Amino acid sequence: MHEYSLVEALVRRVEQEARRREALAIRGLTVSVGELSGVDPELFRTAYETFRAGSLCADTPLTLKRLEARWSCPACRAPIARGAVLRCPTCDVPARLDEGSDALTLDSIDMEVP
Repeated sequence: MHEYSLVEALVRRVEQEARRREALAIRGLTVSVGELSGVDPELFRTAYETFRAGSLCADTPLTLKRLEARWSCPACRAPIARGAVLRCPTCDVPARLDEGSDALTLDSIDMEVP
């Protein structure tokens, strides 16, 4: 359940940014969760509901975007099908994981600033 420590850090970081910008309100957060990030989106959402209480994010909705894992050939850039052997059928080069699919990213903070 590392989702709780991730969300605790997220809320703390958002509060720091809101204070730095003297925000009047935080209207929304958008977070991308990569399929291979090891983060369970439902646990992340549950943790957010817990940690936002009593914080500057108390009334702030969270939007989670799920990023599917995708692989491609580093040599010819051909996409590699999901569930396939992770080698390029053309080049026989090991596939690489495309960016984002193993990441957890705070994409945006929607704030009302003076």
